[in-house]
Amino acid sequence: MDSRVRLDPVSLPHDREAIVDFLSSQHFPFHGQPRPTRAQAERRIADGIFDPPEHQAFWVIAHGERSGLAVLDDLRDDTVLFDLRLAETARGQGLGAPVLRVLADVLFAQYPHVRRFEGRTRADNIAMRRTFRRAGWVQEAHYREGWSVAGDEPVDSVGYAILRRDWRDGTTTPVRWDDDA
Repeated sequence: MDSRVRLDPVSLPHDREAIVDFLSSQHFPFHGQPRPTRAQAERRIADGIFDPPEHQAFWVIAHGERSGLAVLDDLRDDTVLFDLRLAETARGQGLGAPVLRVLADVLFAQYPHVRRFEGRTRADNIAMRRTFRRAGWVQEAHYREGWSVAGDEPVDSVGYAILRRDWRDGTTTPVRWDDDA
């Protein structure tokens, strides 16, 4: 585990107001809802996006304080996705890769059926793309105009993943891009 960050499980309904406050007070420029309102945050909670067994949510703790929110999705599948939102004050401090490493440690330790841990971001989110690489993830996909938000022009999106065996062995398995010959 990385000593710079830790994950504390979210506890609903106890953390409900803190989640709403966090989501509605931050700007997330590379997410589908860059500035969630309180109502939108409350709707996400009501929709069950933090609820087990399909999801597991964590507070990201850095420098002794809540610095973000991470959610593991599709926990019944063998490929799990995540959503990570760091507080504006926590960005640019090199916390992203340690968070991804700790999330992978938790995921692969607690869910033995999971083979792959996957994430996507906008192609123009250079900081997150570098974060994926620093954390040992491999770019597996590039989707042309794969990310759209109402009112905006579509942008490309990219997909990254880490395999359980790469996590376990400390290796990186490259993608075979030209395998159709």
